[in-house]
Amino acid sequence: MTTETPHPRILIAGVAGASLGTEIAKCLRHAGGYEIFGSDISPFAYGHYDRNFDSTFLVERGRYIDDLLALCRRERIDCLIPGGDEPAVLISRAEDRFSEIGIRICHNNAALVDRLSHKGRCFEILSAIDIATPATATISSPDDLRSIPLPCIIKPATGSGGSSFVFFARTYAEAELYCGYLRNNKRIPVAQQYIPHERGEFTVGVISRPDGNCAGAIALRRSFNSKLSVAIRGDDFVISSGYSQGQIEDFPEICAVASLIAQRLQSTGPLNIQGRVAADGRFVPFEINARFSASTFLRTLAGFNEVDFYTRLSLGQPPRIELGVKPGWYLRTLSEVAILPQELKR
Repeated sequence: MTTETPHPRILIAGVAGASLGTEIAKCLRHAGGYEIFGSDISPFAYGHYDRNFDSTFLVERGRYIDDLLALCRRERIDCLIPGGDEPAVLISRAEDRFSEIGIRICHNNAALVDRLSHKGRCFEILSAIDIATPATATISSPDDLRSIPLPCIIKPATGSGGSSFVFFARTYAEAELYCGYLRNNKRIPVAQQYIPHERGEFTVGVISRPDGNCAGAIALRRSFNSKLSVAIRGDDFVISSGYSQGQIEDFPEICAVASLIAQRLQSTGPLNIQGRVAADGRFVPFEINARFSASTFLRTLAGFNEVDFYTRLSLGQPPRIELGVKPGWYLRTLSEVAILPQELKR
């Protein structure tokens, strides 16, 4: 008689609502066969009250990694998945400490996570590996702006997830104003040439195996019919929000460019690429993150459960599924929950 293998115990670090962490949990629950745990620094994080989690825990910001290590030991966690940009960077820098206690980290290689975490540096790297990009520069002085064609986007070098602190500027005077605003909020400004959205904006996921070989890519052409998907809209521009929805199809030309980017960056895990189609017909990225996308559950519904696929690779297990694509329109909304005072996570 054989003993059934216990379900892997997965911890998602960062489970704020309507964000990456809770979307990852949906993918794991959809696949089945996991015990799913979550952690967050806030007792008000939606994931604490999300039934996709078997249990969740509070951790302290000031001792974040130490608390995660203790939690992993106590709960016998097999694999840790970052649920946001900040956890991804912190966890990647401490990967050796988790490896010492036998915890697998389900993310891209630490070197790539660090290289892409600064948007200005990210686009310098892309240009160096011969990837077409919009003109992009880290802004240290007003003179630096003159290298960027107008109109342009001003955004923080780090922490711009969901298009927070992202601005559209028609003139250099406006751009300088927004750069000053970011500096006043202790953020480093980056300026980037604006690419019109009319020819299509795409969010693309590329999964590479630990040996660097591409396992699959999936593209969603974003729809801006819902204000949920729009951060800012003007008469002649659109800045998308962090809530992608729209049409998923094969889009072979888009996926081919995204796969090439993953290969040249030496990606060894999840890579999310956002870009638009330029006037010459090329797909041009304007944002890249070495992690899963918050639209990952839409991809799962389309037959591309990248989270389950790569989690099993991280655990040294063969994937249970092929990464396919079911064409269609994939839409999303928000959910609500009521929490009584005595139910608040402590």
